[in-house]
Amino acid sequence: MKKSFRKVASFNLQEMLIVLAIIGILLLIALPNLMPLITKAKSVEAQTQLKAIFNAEKQYFFMNSKYSTSLTELDFETPKTVKESGSANYHYEILQASNTGFKARATAVTDFNGDGTFNVWEIDQNGNPKQTVND
Repeated sequence: MKKSFRKVASFNLQEMLIVLAIIGILLLIALPNLMPLITKAKSVEAQTQLKAIFNAEKQYFFMNSKYSTSLTELDFETPKTVKESGSANYHYEILQASNTGFKARATAVTDFNGDGTFNVWEIDQNGNPKQTVND
């Protein structure tokens, strides 16, 4: 019994390496243009978490007639950051709190676009997140 082998068309190693090099060059060209979109997408996390802090502060205010200075009093569990082997890109803190208002801040733990500035968002008793430092 004779086995017949068919030759299958395929790419050789050199052709594959050239294609991978071209894809790498195209990514290097396109990446700087995509950095603002990446930063904007990651800032949604800060806005969402600050809204959660705002809602917790409002609930605390209605029960105690003052705003809290502690995230643990608000039952707000801060997510683990990427530096702590988590997935959060921001560190959250309450800057000030009184009987009339509060201010909370979300500071990026990584520099998204590599320019040396870290993205910072803040929220107060009015409930509107504001970007104070643009990355």
